[in-house]
Amino acid sequence: MKRFLPFAIIIIVLVGAVAAGWAVLRSSRESVNAPTPTPDPAGEVKGAEPAHVRGNPNAPVTLEEFGDFQCPSCGSYHPELKKMEAEFGDKIHLTFREFPLVPTHQHALAAASAAEAAGLQGKFWEMHDLIYDRQNTWKGQFDVRGVFEGYAKEIGIDVDRYNRDVGSDLVQQRIFQDGKRGHSLGVKGTPTVFMNGREVNFEDLPADKFRLVIQKELEAAAKK
Repeated sequence: MKRFLPFAIIIIVLVGAVAAGWAVLRSSRESVNAPTPTPDPAGEVKGAEPAHVRGNPNAPVTLEEFGDFQCPSCGSYHPELKKMEAEFGDKIHLTFREFPLVPTHQHALAAASAAEAAGLQGKFWEMHDLIYDRQNTWKGQFDVRGVFEGYAKEIGIDVDRYNRDVGSDLVQQRIFQDGKRGHSLGVKGTPTVFMNGREVNFEDLPADKFRLVIQKELEAAAKK
């Protein structure tokens, strides 16, 4: 029996290495397993209205991002996207859609609710940016409600109204409608970005590549 022990150990190690490699590959993007929905015969699913937008509405490049506030990839993508918004200026128009990956991320829905509640007081983007900027601070907390309430105070909104709105049907319906739109477009992970209606490959989202993708789209728009 002992003569076969080294071979058994080698096999166990190889199996473990393969499993670890597969886990790393899957973790490169936060995703949720969901079937690709059948297109709605009645037309396009709009998502929450009014949508959260910023930038020039007549920009030649429109970006629609489906994001999860607790997703590490989204957290890394956020500051790079802000830099590109500043760099390209009025040539970019951005729409953000809620796509919390629950139950994978236990605080994703609470974060989305906090941002939407702030949005009802005209401060969605302020809360959006603060939640992403401080993702590493709150993601490990047991209860994040107090943390997000503190952010509400920080951005200067009515905290009593925020506390009423954060669990309201209106806020939950907005998140649901964004998720419904995402599923209608085949979104399964975050961040997922559509540029002028076409999905951008996840591999092209790192800043160095995404800049080139935007530039090519601008050049193509200029030729039309």
